[in-house]
Amino acid sequence: MKFIDFHEDLAYASAYEDVRRVGQSSLMKLSLFPGSIVFGVVYPHVRTLGWRDEEMSSLYGGSAYSTSPSIEVLWTQVKFYRYLEDSGKVRIIGRGWDPIGVNLVLSLEGTDVMKEAYDIFILKDLGIRAIGLTWNYDTKFAASCRSKKDYGLTGEGEELVRLANRLGIILDVSHTSHRTTMEVCQASRRPVIASHSNIMKLKDSPRNLRDEAIEAIIKTGGVIGVTAINSTLPKPTLEGMVEAIKYVGESFGWEYVALGSDFLGVEELPSGFEGVEKVPALAELIGDKAEKFLWENGARVLRSYGLLPD
Repeated sequence: MKFIDFHEDLAYASAYEDVRRVGQSSLMKLSLFPGSIVFGVVYPHVRTLGWRDEEMSSLYGGSAYSTSPSIEVLWTQVKFYRYLEDSGKVRIIGRGWDPIGVNLVLSLEGTDVMKEAYDIFILKDLGIRAIGLTWNYDTKFAASCRSKKDYGLTGEGEELVRLANRLGIILDVSHTSHRTTMEVCQASRRPVIASHSNIMKLKDSPRNLRDEAIEAIIKTGGVIGVTAINSTLPKPTLEGMVEAIKYVGESFGWEYVALGSDFLGVEELPSGFEGVEKVPALAELIGDKAEKFLWENGARVLRSYGLLPD
């Protein structure tokens, strides 16, 4: 079995555990699924000491803290992924795909460290092939899901969308505000993804997508990566994930739903889905649509960007 997971925080987690061998996901665990592709997140933030963020703690469980963007952390996390590739442990998509190994798509979470839209040229040179318009903070490019005033895309954000389309970099609207999501989908000429989001109709959360936003993403040819964040699921269980997956598949089409676990980015995972080794259990509950969900839909998006061979 192989799969595409649109969101795993391997680099972030590497600061406090050996993700080569242990964790909710690890290179050792991923090697049991040869040919799989993981969006390896670059999350360039450091925790702001002592400031507990109550809203984010309610979203993610445990003790979530305010953070501050850091360009040095971006360099460190990109170097971590390049080290893994140089040592033969992974293949970074954009420079080929290993059908029997572990493959990574480097994905920047949030535009906080970017000074202007043209920074995207540097990011592409670093190997970044997907960009989330925001994390949980508003930026000069777009409003986030926690925005107090949803201003959507700014003029600089519109330029970033245009350049991402031109350069073949995937746009990700997880964490963006509703207006941002709608405006990105309207402006983009390529498929847009929500790498790790769930369904507002099933659970009211600022991190979840309204049906209107799901429809907008689908019109671009993109996918919704159903995620394992307990607070965004109708139930914090494997069955709760399946309910969200089936909602998208049965209401909007099975071609548009995928996996975006958020492994290594959350403290607690749904009961029955405690790590990447539980992906086969998820596939069994999905049944005959499992291959579409786990591979075909994501592969279609990657091929549309020239990141995966036919």
